[in-house]
Amino acid sequence: MSLEREIARRRVAAADAAARVRPVDALAVGLGPCQPASFLHALGERDDFERLMVFGALLTGLYKLFTRRGVTLLSGFFGPVERGLRQAGYDVRFVPADFRRFGHVARRLAPRVMATAVAPPDAQGRFSLALHAGATVHELHRCGHDPDRLLVVEVNPKLPRTLGLPPEHPHALSLEEVDLVIESDAEPFLLPDHPPDEIERAIAGHAARFIPDGATLQTGIGGIPGEIVEVLAEGPGGDYGVHSEMFTTGLMQLQRRGKVTNRKGVFDGFSVCTFAAGTAELYEWLDGQEAVRFLPVDVVNDPSVIGRNRRMVSINGALSIDLAGQVAADTVGGRQYSGIGGHEDFVQGAAFAEGGRSLVCLPATARLRSEAGERLISRIAASFRNGELVTTPRHQVDVIVTEFGAAELAGVTDDERAERLIAIAHPDFRDALRAERAGAK
Repeated sequence: MSLEREIARRRVAAADAAARVRPVDALAVGLGPCQPASFLHALGERDDFERLMVFGALLTGLYKLFTRRGVTLLSGFFGPVERGLRQAGYDVRFVPADFRRFGHVARRLAPRVMATAVAPPDAQGRFSLALHAGATVHELHRCGHDPDRLLVVEVNPKLPRTLGLPPEHPHALSLEEVDLVIESDAEPFLLPDHPPDEIERAIAGHAARFIPDGATLQTGIGGIPGEIVEVLAEGPGGDYGVHSEMFTTGLMQLQRRGKVTNRKGVFDGFSVCTFAAGTAELYEWLDGQEAVRFLPVDVVNDPSVIGRNRRMVSINGALSIDLAGQVAADTVGGRQYSGIGGHEDFVQGAAFAEGGRSLVCLPATARLRSEAGERLISRIAASFRNGELVTTPRHQVDVIVTEFGAAELAGVTDDERAERLIAIAHPDFRDALRAERAGAK
């Protein structure tokens, strides 16, 4: 049978695919950019679910499905949508796990139904996984080979056909694995660039001095990592490599300007990532891009693999840090704000790379809003309050950067750490931090 006929035999409307999900069932959809929007919207039109468990992370759209009675979202990474749903009282639960462990969670859950967005098939009937390999890729293949499970792909011509490193990591599903094909023209999730503010520019300036020529880079999400990459792109240095959980618009610009050679020591010749998010320009550039390869997160985020890169420099953010060097990057006051992701994996991996450094970057202050009004608080705390959750423990931390400078913490005593962190706190809070620390001794 021809390829076109095989695809036609599996092609259904989104509503028909949604009808194949049982009132009591389990579904997994992966993280952010791989989520099948049309399928999720079609599921939201149903109101007969008795117990539907949905495993995912970082929702990129507003889906009625998660407001339905009988539907539980198990999320490994919160974004604005999850926070809003939870605050409104819907059944949204956080699963504490770093990105690598999502795969183990998915395997234990063994969802009967899996669904993902894909690019249109090539001449051999292979559907590129487009913007995401992540932690669900192995479970997608297992689902596709199990006759008792259901694998749904949502084909979107607006998604780039991206590449893996076959044969071990093909970054594609074969037509034989797929049960149902939905066609969609939904707009991909976009992460627009925003001009950096004065604080972000200052942090980037301090961070850049820790990034030598020939460094292998990992950057997280947000304005600070983006500005650091821009500083590198505009500067005289080069010969960089890319080994990053996330591939961003900024990393594309670094490659376009000839700054990336990928002489790293592992996966030489390729920038590697496990997902991408950014502008429409980034997605267009990624289509068929030979220089960038998407690999499963258990490879990309493995500290033993990260540590094999030449001069590995990880660049991540945080929400707060205490004077012991403990980092809170996913909770605020004990409430879930984002997720653990690959934060600790890259901090740990960079520490064991030859010439490696890990940078945790954050503004020195934040504005706290309450019924009493707005006040400025220090993100550098003397100690975390009871109930505050630590994302990355103190013994993993290397360099902390704020707009007031950089504190190198690795290999120094508790007292030295505290003084170095106080020195990069906002000047208005330094005396209070010293006094609070002295009172705690």
